[in-house]
Amino acid sequence: MPTEPSTKPAAGRKAPTKYGAEFIFRSAATTAGGVIVAAIALIALFLLVRAVPSVLANKANFFTSSEFNTSNADNLRFGIKDLFMVTVLSAVMALVIAVPIGVGIALFLTQYAPKALARPFSTVVDLLAAVPSIVFGLWGVLVLAPKIEPLQRFLNEHLGWFFLFSDGNLSTYAGTIFTAGVVLAVMILPIITSVSREVFGLTPLSHIEAAQALGATKWEVVRMTVLPYGRSGVIAGSMLGLGRALGETIAVLVVLRTSAKAGGWSLFDGGYTFASKIASAASEFSSKLPTGAYIAAGFVLFALTFVVNALARLVAGGKVNG
Repeated sequence: MPTEPSTKPAAGRKAPTKYGAEFIFRSAATTAGGVIVAAIALIALFLLVRAVPSVLANKANFFTSSEFNTSNADNLRFGIKDLFMVTVLSAVMALVIAVPIGVGIALFLTQYAPKALARPFSTVVDLLAAVPSIVFGLWGVLVLAPKIEPLQRFLNEHLGWFFLFSDGNLSTYAGTIFTAGVVLAVMILPIITSVSREVFGLTPLSHIEAAQALGATKWEVVRMTVLPYGRSGVIAGSMLGLGRALGETIAVLVVLRTSAKAGGWSLFDGGYTFASKIASAASEFSSKLPTGAYIAAGFVLFALTFVVNALARLVAGGKVNG
């Protein structure tokens, strides 16, 4: 009668660990993910702990006041209304300008341009991401602002009935949210273009060939196969760009002019974003309560980025193609 082969290891040999490597890799990956989550949670906790005492000592409404006066620790009066307005308007305007241009560039590079042209052109676009923020700021205030001032005046004169183009709180058209939005659009363009280009380039060849077999033109192929496949990737790239625009500091601080008047949701207003306001007062962070006022503003910006990313995932269906 045949005997079954023994599964016991030979004397002096250790039994092989079938799942040893997989367990180690899974544990390392889980630990890495946990570190990121823990770091974010600790940052949020730090901001919250440092902000709460100042918010409780605040003599103005934190959400609806346009005043931000922290010179007297015994009479703190600060609110985020104007900071929120300037941050959202400049970032959204940048997104409105950059997304169509970035998607158009990505489609040109992946669907229309010959490879000999696409590669160097892609490199040039990507190099924009390496330009320091201060350079964009100086370009915006010294070169761009005087050039687009006639456009802003034209929009104000002919579309002033619409709140976005109504009279702002500045006496000039230089250093407005409009100018800052254009500068931010140029800054986030490489991010949106790069992500969109990669996703469009991953469109399955079988999808394209199927559309061509049905007699589709080049534009119809793009519209029926490339754009639907890359939709979630474009959204992801746009949200990365929006996150950059929301948190940009130096360029906005250089471009935007301050104003003593409250803003009215006009693109021709001046003021501070959350990031530029915090950066402008960083050298004065010596007293606990006044510093906490700026930390409270930072916590709102921190929460705003999470809301933006959550909405992006909801719109994209919770996934990114490719």
